[in-house]
Amino acid sequence: MIQPIPSATYRVQMRGGVSFGYVEERLDYLKSLGISHLYLSPIFAAGEGSTHGYDILDPTEIEPSLGGRESFEKLARAAHSAGMGIILDIVPNHTAFTLENAWLRDVLRHGAKSPFASYFDIDWAAGPLVLPLLPEPFEAMLARGDFTVVNGNWRFGDNEVPLAVYHDGNLDSADDLSMLHKQQHWRLRHWELERDCITHRRFFNVTSLIGMRVEDPAVFEATHWLIIDLVRAGLVDGLRVDHIDGLADPKGYLDQLAAVLPDTPVWVEKILVGNEALDRHWKTVGTTGYEAARLIVRLLTKAGGIEALDAQWRDYTGVGGDFSAALRAAKLEILHNELSTELHQLAALAGASLADDPDVEPGPEGLREAVTELLLGMPRYRTYIDGSGASAEERDLLRHIVDGAKNQVRSSRIVRHLARHLANPGNSADRSFTVRFQQVSGALLAKSQEDTAGFRWTRYLAANEVGAEPEQTSVTDAEANAFLAERPASEMTLTSSHDTKRSEDSRMRLVAISHHPEAFVSLVQHADRLASDALSRRWRWYIVQSSLALWGEEIGTIKERLRQHNQKALREAKLESFWTKPNEVVEAAADRFSDALCDHWREAQPRELQQLIATGEALALAQVALKCLLPGFPDIYRGAEGPFFALTDPDNRRPVDWQTLAKLPETEGFGGDKARLTRLLLALRREEASFFSTAAAKVEQGSGTILARIGGGRTLAITLGKPIAGTPIWQSGSGDYALGIAWR
Repeated sequence: MIQPIPSATYRVQMRGGVSFGYVEERLDYLKSLGISHLYLSPIFAAGEGSTHGYDILDPTEIEPSLGGRESFEKLARAAHSAGMGIILDIVPNHTAFTLENAWLRDVLRHGAKSPFASYFDIDWAAGPLVLPLLPEPFEAMLARGDFTVVNGNWRFGDNEVPLAVYHDGNLDSADDLSMLHKQQHWRLRHWELERDCITHRRFFNVTSLIGMRVEDPAVFEATHWLIIDLVRAGLVDGLRVDHIDGLADPKGYLDQLAAVLPDTPVWVEKILVGNEALDRHWKTVGTTGYEAARLIVRLLTKAGGIEALDAQWRDYTGVGGDFSAALRAAKLEILHNELSTELHQLAALAGASLADDPDVEPGPEGLREAVTELLLGMPRYRTYIDGSGASAEERDLLRHIVDGAKNQVRSSRIVRHLARHLANPGNSADRSFTVRFQQVSGALLAKSQEDTAGFRWTRYLAANEVGAEPEQTSVTDAEANAFLAERPASEMTLTSSHDTKRSEDSRMRLVAISHHPEAFVSLVQHADRLASDALSRRWRWYIVQSSLALWGEEIGTIKERLRQHNQKALREAKLESFWTKPNEVVEAAADRFSDALCDHWREAQPRELQQLIATGEALALAQVALKCLLPGFPDIYRGAEGPFFALTDPDNRRPVDWQTLAKLPETEGFGGDKARLTRLLLALRREEASFFSTAAAKVEQGSGTILARIGGGRTLAITLGKPIAGTPIWQSGSGDYALGIAWR
């Protein structure tokens, strides 16, 4: 029996004190809110102290600290009794590359002969498995006597690595230990070498996560039997697949999943870029909804305000060029630093792919240059070329990339031939290059755009979001309606997640800047005198936006949260400070500036600040309406049924005050309005389920109608800044920010 599509999901972040029993105690509240399905972050056994659960140690065990299987079953039964389903977030791409991983420890002991060796994406042809775990170079630690052998394990500090060949006696010298080390299936290396020498596929540039070969049916079965068992036992009603673009064959993986769980809805975490559409042949009911979040921001952004803001930003910061130039620069830096080992691997694979091509004779530098340009030119996360070759659309995309690369390389011959082999993988060498290229291109775009250029291009942070484009800030009716016409009712619509760079209400504060650019510029100008010369104007502009995004909480708490975010933003931008080489002078200057700005705003209470906050609240309510009434169904991130102001993780995973949330509908102000509107619209979705599953959607921005759903002779319209026509079910605000929802 095919499971029903949710009317509304509620994302619960497990861990950090949130166990299955904890969630069970809140089922009555979630039911009263109007939630049809709980949507749980990964529940499987993860690394000790994990705060998120994506560093899975054992996908065949439910995390004991959450309550284990018994407690999970109790939660699932209670949820079902209350009329709510369960959706699980699963992580097929990777497990933890740590000494806690029992499967990995067996591989360290037995090497390629381990029964688990085929589970992991390890390049055994490159030699022993590299373990970049050492705090200092191997020889220095060896000379100092930091290594010992105890009970068949190589020990350093608190770490013990299983030995394949060992003896506990007669290890009297550094030479003895060095020889023993050379006899193992692994090699210990200084952690700084992870950018040069790792031999496993990792998640993005996170060396502590190792890729799993779920394209192998045996590995799929071994890593998924518990998931399958939970679904078949009637405990789980849907799955969300994390990072599907990291897999060797996303379509093939979904085919495997559908074959064993044919009636289970599956959503995929997939970032669609520009006009990219989800492959209609994929066996999934939709994405997790970043493209919908992007549309909402673009609908609520004032285009004319962005033009004014852009001019002021460039004049104030001196930043020139466009975002595409900033992105290209970031991609180059990431390739030559964070992903340099992947670049070296791809160049070697490219050489093997071209080895039998008589029309090209590439050298190492030519291969590296060609691979670099193909990666730099990829405008989306990846292509999905399999053994049958590229689709017509993918061939056009590759031709476009090659055309763009011609002026960037000394000779275009290698690029052209490599693209042909990529599009038509005719042998095992071609297929190896194609698979790895597609996996790396997604990692490169994510690390370059979301985690580097997005922190450098500080103009309008509302558009620097997962799945968004910083230069595409608004949308035409034609663009919006084309998107809405193709969107099925089974798609998720999110506005906040554990991955979003700013939470939904913080983002609307930033969207308010486009409505009042002069107010924001005034705040920046008054703040400028508070900064030292050590802090560039690019960062002053950024920090004023971050402060606006969080404003309203106790001043000391805001200061501390901003300090933590300043550090992350500066290091992710990789301009003045880095995770591996922090610039204490610049980071301290950023903290002094944000502290001083908070003190100034508390004392002066600028009129411009109040104007932006008021507009942000009105836009946030419009965002709730759009999220709930767009084609698809709303996904509510835990706590976001009330005011939710947060920056990038871990800030967006701070504890939820459930008691305050429960009382919000009876309170005045923005929090009460948001809670009441959320409940109203979730109830409407249940009562009018047939209407929302079939009604067409249309945008008419010029008329003030930001969305209309039309079906069965009825129209449900959301208006902003115009009189309500019809029978209102909601009205709030005034003037340009009067929100109305009405039937007509």
